[in-house]
Order: sequence, then structure tokens, then C-alpha cells
Amino acid sequence: MSTTKGRKLARNEGAAQAPFRFDAGVLTIQVQVQPGAARTGWAGRHGESALRLRLAAPAVDGKANDACIRFLAASAEVPRAQVTILMGQLARRKVVRIQGVAPARFQWLQTQWSV
Repeated sequence: MSTTKGRKLARNEGAAQAPFRFDAGVLTIQVQVQPGAARTGWAGRHGESALRLRLAAPAVDGKANDACIRFLAASAEVPRAQVTILMGQLARRKVVRIQGVAPARFQWLQTQWSV
């Protein structure tokens, strides 16, 4: 590790980070949500490190978070209880964990993200 301006840098800092990780049925993804959209659905990538997700729900009283969880659960074909927002409850950039995703469903999701 090297230090720049008093801060430690990881060896791979600056390298593009994948917007998702899939391991043993657990999918962790970074999404950039756009609340108040005309309709809910995937909208491709947001840079190299996140997937863009449009939500018809407004960003009021947790409605966008609820819509995000419902959409991701339906997309992954898992119960809503298996979808957790790990980081970003009050932000547009969120890190979400989805448990119990079948490998075949993960393959299908990847085709949706390349829109």
C-alpha cells in the first residue's frame, strides 16, 4: 500500500469495481436508483460500478426503498424477506444483498442488466 496525502490507497484503487457479486446463491449488487420515473425497470449501467434502476415510486416515506426491494425480489424470484438494503437507505446509491438466487436466474438477470 502506498500513501497519498495522508491516506492509504489499496493496490487496486482506481480499478473498475463490478456492480455485482454472486457467490453461493447470494447476490450483492450496487444500484443507482431513479425514483419518480414513469415506470419501474432496469435502465442499464450507471458508470462501471452500479446498475441503474428506475422506480415509479417517489422518494418519500421509504416508498422508493420498498419499491426497490419489491422489484429486486420479483426479478430474482425470491421472497421480499431475502432482500436487504445493506447501505444507502437514504441515498440513491444502494448496496443490496439478495439471498437464495438460483444460478439460472442470475444468468437471466445479467442479460437484463446489459440493456
